[in-house]
Amino acid sequence: MNKNVVIGVASGIAAYKTLDLIKLLKKEGVNCIVVMTKAATQMVNPSEFKRATGNKVYTELFEKDFNYKKILKLQKVDHIDLADKADVFVIAPATANTIAKIANGFADDFLTTTLLAATCPVIICPSMNPNMYNNPTVVENLSKLRKLGYIIIKPASGMLACGYEGIGRLADLENIKVEIMKQLDKTNSLTSKRILITAGGTREKIDDVRYITNSSSGKMGAALADECYLRGADITIYKSASSVNPRYLIKSEIFETKDDLESLIKSNVKNFDVVIQCAAVSDFIPEKKVGKIASTKSQTLILRPHTKIIDTIKKLNPKVKLVAFKAYWEKTAHELIDKSDATIFNDISKKDVGLESDYNEVEVVTKDSVEKITKAPKAEIAKKIIDFLVVQKILT
Repeated sequence: MNKNVVIGVASGIAAYKTLDLIKLLKKEGVNCIVVMTKAATQMVNPSEFKRATGNKVYTELFEKDFNYKKILKLQKVDHIDLADKADVFVIAPATANTIAKIANGFADDFLTTTLLAATCPVIICPSMNPNMYNNPTVVENLSKLRKLGYIIIKPASGMLACGYEGIGRLADLENIKVEIMKQLDKTNSLTSKRILITAGGTREKIDDVRYITNSSSGKMGAALADECYLRGADITIYKSASSVNPRYLIKSEIFETKDDLESLIKSNVKNFDVVIQCAAVSDFIPEKKVGKIASTKSQTLILRPHTKIIDTIKKLNPKVKLVAFKAYWEKTAHELIDKSDATIFNDISKKDVGLESDYNEVEVVTKDSVEKITKAPKAEIAKKIIDFLVVQKILT
């Protein structure tokens, strides 16, 4: 593969697990280079990482033989050279201290100095005591890093070395490896495409404090946005406030009602080449009452059918490629929705797929072909959907 992954090791007790992460990456043909904080060397001897990687382990900004004249002559600085080589930079484990340094731009050791010079994707894998992980300053620092585009892999829950049980264990090594490989496998196949994805469920007010909504989590839309991002597309996601966020830093706008979403689409649809309408839009609008309806007696709720957003997109931008999701209950005929270039059907009567689930199974219909995608995690479903849409020339 000839790809370089720089692995930063901070002083969490989980540092020994990083040796196994290196083994997983080497099986994929990845060249691993380790940078350790000084405190981390008290957890694992650098010689173990040297044996595991076959590479020099970096621990000090200024080694014993440091000579500035040599730097000036060769015009080579180790931490800059290493940052330039990195195709992906991962910190596992990332302690609260290291996270705080990165979030605030500190560069006082080899790890933070190298990271500050890196321009590749950066993956942060927190590992610490549950009380530390939930401390407001740590929460704020991780939030800041997400907004800056760092990829945060949430720690797992379980028994920790400190004797506490809760969230804070280093994430599963296979999950970390998968994310690293995703970043290494990023392509530019969709780099010229401007894609809009809608995600999550709308909600419509019954009165000034109550509303009707649906159980859409936005997970499928977020997974599609992530997959398109990994292929280099210019992605925008319109999402409900309650829906999950994409893993990556993707432009977003928030909607609440069907009218909010429709207004966003009307104002901006001409700026996109493809629209993937994944949001669960309310089919009905209640006759809203002013104030708060009294709870002392029964009420009759009148629901009136909404116009369909899907019917307006092609009118607003005839050139746009339109992919429409269609939720159905049990058996139904799967026919291409009028005006869409592809229709994706998912059966929401099944409790283990769709809407709130992490899994899905879908059938993708175009005018020329039908593709059935069996049950899998939504990230895998998203990959297969995008693969199929590329083959069908809807995304090319």
